[in-house]
Amino acid sequence: MNGKAIVITGALGALGKVVTEEALARGARVAGIDHATSQFAATPDRIELGGVDLTDAARAKTAIDQAAAHFGRLDALINIAGGFTFEAVADGEPATWQRMYAMNVMTALNTSHAAIPHLTKSGAGRIINIGALGALQAAAGMGPYAASKAGVHRLTESLAAELKGKVTVNAVLPSIIDTAANRAAMPKADVSKWVTPKELADVILFLASDAASAVTGALLPVNGRV
Repeated sequence: MNGKAIVITGALGALGKVVTEEALARGARVAGIDHATSQFAATPDRIELGGVDLTDAARAKTAIDQAAAHFGRLDALINIAGGFTFEAVADGEPATWQRMYAMNVMTALNTSHAAIPHLTKSGAGRIINIGALGALQAAAGMGPYAASKAGVHRLTESLAAELKGKVTVNAVLPSIIDTAANRAAMPKADVSKWVTPKELADVILFLASDAASAVTGALLPVNGRV
């Protein structure tokens, strides 16, 4: 990872923060993009672009181009930005499905579309998406989220085929991630079975590394001990 220029979307979230710190610790240069605002002062090895709506293709392109310009190159895109909701069809609204699609599919599509010209110049370009184990078979109330994450899976496979030999494209499929928000939502759960952000970050950064040069089109379950 040493010297690689990486964009991480959703960089200010629970998982994004851990992936950012792990990437920096391994010598990568990191541009974090997030919907939340950031007051971080840019350094040669790190920049944060806050207040970016990645569901807007033009704003996503501007942010990706800024990151590439800051480092002079782009080697990997890690699409963590997204959202979750639990809503049964009978009790919910069609707008929820549209919102989940925008947050999970369109953010990854917009950043990938913008990053492809930069990544193809790298010689070792990588795109890593965050899918979901729960999208392989949706449970009750999981329809909007699972459908959107299934879209991320199909986007991953399609991009891998389109960019074969130029950029590797893979997705990790976590189960429940051990975050403060998930602990608050499920206070009686056995959290020892959940995958930790650090465990997930290790897999993500492996896929972003030179060691994963022969891996593309993979949907890799990272389900902890569930």
